[in-house]
Amino acid sequence: MVSGEGFNEETALQAAQALAGVLARRTHRRKVMGQDVLVPGQLGDALRLPQLINRLRSRQRRQRDRALEDFETLWKSLSHSTRDQVWHQLGWYDPRELSWEDKRSNRRPPPPDS
Repeated sequence: MVSGEGFNEETALQAAQALAGVLARRTHRRKVMGQDVLVPGQLGDALRLPQLINRLRSRQRRQRDRALEDFETLWKSLSHSTRDQVWHQLGWYDPRELSWEDKRSNRRPPPPDS
């Protein structure tokens, strides 16, 4: 997966589920009755990820298409760090960012000058 524009329904669903997991792992410190308490993050709910995931699973084509567009818009608004966490969780990578020695890069050296 190189960019947000390359999503289809299946990859968007996988990425949305991974994003929900990444956002659920975030915690925040709050003071409750004078004590510091760790509270789970609620950004996934604020972004309506559960509803988006359900719409991506919908039987209606129109619902899935709208959900795909909504997810692409959401994906573009995420920070680079959050996207990297999702990519890492799914095992996705950008082949352009890999080194020459990495077997996943599928690069060939440039032809020698004649």
